[in-house]
Amino acid sequence: MASLTADTHSNEERKRALPTHLVICLVIAMSLWSKASMRAVLKNLIDGLSELWVRVGQYWRVPSKSSITEARQRVGCRVMSRLFHLAVRPCATVQIPGAFLGGLRLMALDGTVFDVPDTPSNARVFGYPATRPGTVAAFPKVRLVLLIEAGTHLIVDALMCPYRIGERTRAKKLLRSVHSGMLLMWDRGLHSYKMVQAALNQKCDYLGRIPKNVKFSVEKALPDGSYLSWIAPDGKSKKKGGTKIMVRVIEYTIDTDHQPQTYRLITSLTDVEKFPALLLATEYHRRWEVENTIDELKVHLLGRKTLIRSLNPREVIQEIYGWLLGHWAVRSLMFQVAESAHISPLRLSFTGTLNIVRRAVPKFQRLKIEEFPFFSPGL
Repeated sequence: MASLTADTHSNEERKRALPTHLVICLVIAMSLWSKASMRAVLKNLIDGLSELWVRVGQYWRVPSKSSITEARQRVGCRVMSRLFHLAVRPCATVQIPGAFLGGLRLMALDGTVFDVPDTPSNARVFGYPATRPGTVAAFPKVRLVLLIEAGTHLIVDALMCPYRIGERTRAKKLLRSVHSGMLLMWDRGLHSYKMVQAALNQKCDYLGRIPKNVKFSVEKALPDGSYLSWIAPDGKSKKKGGTKIMVRVIEYTIDTDHQPQTYRLITSLTDVEKFPALLLATEYHRRWEVENTIDELKVHLLGRKTLIRSLNPREVIQEIYGWLLGHWAVRSLMFQVAESAHISPLRLSFTGTLNIVRRAVPKFQRLKIEEFPFFSPGL
């Protein structure tokens, strides 16, 4: 922790009631007790330790709301971003049911937007969504794009941006965290030649849905009903030397209550014996399962009408990384438990685990206070 705060220039210059490491824990804890005030979150965070301090006749006064705000501003957002990228990683093993397909780790891209408090600085940095003439949106919005390990719901990379920046632009940058041995799935809103090219540049296989307006000609029919075709570069890619890329196209129809719906997928997996069309079509629909990750973030973990409480952009970014780290803490614990029980972590309840974590924090602190020197009453 000391090297992390030093590298990001967020360590304090003098002894404080709210040192940097405690502020970092507080920002993460804001997602665990999302409906509580900042002072209440801090009380919950040190509850087990404060009882031990009282027994030895030492007391720690909970800082005021303004002091907590000043401490968050002092720490900044770089340390939270650095901690997130140091901590997160794919964790699934081949023993985890549904985490791999044909030896490839299943990954998925997804995105969402959420409201931030309507302050001038937030509005200037993040922007409002478009509305009808003569009207203004109620809140500025932040766009968040996620790379998720499908078999565990662990978020292994994330990028946020102002609302006006498209999801496709940020999603392509998340391909920095994929590599060979992975199968990356994306929805039709992320389809583009650049996405396909970027995935191949990372030596990553892909499985993506195609929009209705995109047409492919049949170059070679395959035994399972799929066929090979070409995806042509867009204008900018062509000027940069981009050439057409061979893809495998899978078309299928699903009967719904109203009318049959046709889906089309493209993939780099051309081995029809190892990856038949039916297998890939079935697996693609598991991609929608990762949308539960966003539900875990926005509903179960936070559960606030306005998800973010920070009034300034730097603290918004700081809070979002704390929010992502809070989700990582809960989901990684679920993964460890599921791995020891030889079951899928998706069979465990996220809400149930979150409640256990909330109850366990003070109990864990009461075990041995000497193991927590950075939480000593001399803060």
